[in-house]
Amino acid sequence: MNKEDTKKEEKALQDIQSRLERENHLIAERIKKLAELKEKYVLPYRFEKKHSNKELQEKYSSLKPEEHTDDIAVTAGRIIGLRRMGKVTFMHLMDNDAKIQLYFNDGEYANYSDLKLLDMGDFIGVKGNLFKTKTGELTIKVIEMEFLSKAIRPLPEKYHGLQDTEIKYRQRYLDLIMDDTSKKRFVTRTKIIKTVREFLDERGFLEVENPIIQPIYGGAAAKPFVTYYNDLNMKAYLRISLELYLKKLIVGGFEKVYEMGKVFRNESIDTSHNPEFTLMELYWAYADYNDIMVLVEDLYNYVALKVLGTTKITYQGKEIDLKRPWKRMTMTDALLEYGGIDVKKLSEQEIKALLDKHKIEYRDNMNRGLLINQLFKIVEEKLIQPIFITDHPKETTPLCRLHRENPELIERFEPYINGWEIGNAYSELNDAIRQRYLLEEQAKELRAGIGDANPMDEDFCKAIDYGFPPTGGLGLGIDRMVMLLTDSVSIRDVIFFPTMKPQEETLKK
Repeated sequence: MNKEDTKKEEKALQDIQSRLERENHLIAERIKKLAELKEKYVLPYRFEKKHSNKELQEKYSSLKPEEHTDDIAVTAGRIIGLRRMGKVTFMHLMDNDAKIQLYFNDGEYANYSDLKLLDMGDFIGVKGNLFKTKTGELTIKVIEMEFLSKAIRPLPEKYHGLQDTEIKYRQRYLDLIMDDTSKKRFVTRTKIIKTVREFLDERGFLEVENPIIQPIYGGAAAKPFVTYYNDLNMKAYLRISLELYLKKLIVGGFEKVYEMGKVFRNESIDTSHNPEFTLMELYWAYADYNDIMVLVEDLYNYVALKVLGTTKITYQGKEIDLKRPWKRMTMTDALLEYGGIDVKKLSEQEIKALLDKHKIEYRDNMNRGLLINQLFKIVEEKLIQPIFITDHPKETTPLCRLHRENPELIERFEPYINGWEIGNAYSELNDAIRQRYLLEEQAKELRAGIGDANPMDEDFCKAIDYGFPPTGGLGLGIDRMVMLLTDSVSIRDVIFFPTMKPQEETLKK
């Protein structure tokens, strides 16, 4: 970098510093402290952390109050507690897993006066001897300290923490610093995802990766996000499901495949929906929807026992038992039992009248099957305990096989827990001619502007033309599974950075 560029950079840095100082007087004070620290110390590029706070807490749990040891601890983390008491200073240092108390004594710690330059939120590394205080708190008596990073922006006040849920979602990093419960929830999320993979891997399913940006969207009734390939001069879409590429792999000879990843639907945002969410889909050759029901039961049991140690959970005060076997009920029987609606005796006009009464939207040109599907929303909230709702009207999807006993239905089920649909599964359609017919009909609906129909996927149909064995398929929402197993009220509580409308200050930049 030449002198002119160096001067430009220095001026830009000064401008940013001035802007930050004007924003908040506490920021200005911390920037001054940082300047003084830089004069006294060289900020290290790394720190040799030899112990985690959790390891220290576990190893020295048997120490008695006021018992000292000559053992040396070397750890690092963020200052989350700071008490200055004249010639003695106490701090709490938080690392990835736990916090530990630090003790500085003016007579024994050489650079005691420099502690005034430290603030809550700063990162430091320390070395010292371990002891327990009178109250039994494990403490490091610091003999050496390295300053690692200054937090120039103050943390929220610890006692009140983050009360504004919008700030929690927008600035998740603050939520994780201030709320250990939130941090543990996301650790649990990772354990759940790992355990789902473990379950499937143990049963011979192969995890695969397929395109996220696709030339044609399909596999679900949803609005896609549209993007563009500049080099190909071609419109493209973010995937709305994982289905069609996985089925092509079954055609290619794999018998058990699954994919877990993000899918994108340009639709509503609420407590149980985020436009970008995590979906797991699997396909199992030579199986049907009965086999998939057993697999879903087994999966939820396995994950709950492995992660929580029990199949009994409490969600927002409701006791739910995930123990298998789960209840099975056809859609028409469930409407009768939970809603008192004998749909077999109703005309289309009577169904529409019920939908109007319950303020459920529908299109005037919806056929009977789709109207019944909409009508089911009336009873969903009553499905608290795990249940499979089976045998849906044939009009609800073009990708499912007709029911073996009733050609007006399809071999489809949706599992429900807590009133939520947590997945979707089929005995997959493997009749190449019927598959092409149904997708062509759906493409006609798209051209006519009807609902969320998908475009014709000629390559998918061509793949099925080469032969597609009887197959059971499943799509399972991972975020809702995490919500259930962590008692989280909103999907935003289980996604690190949920979709939010940018604040005005962000949009202006």
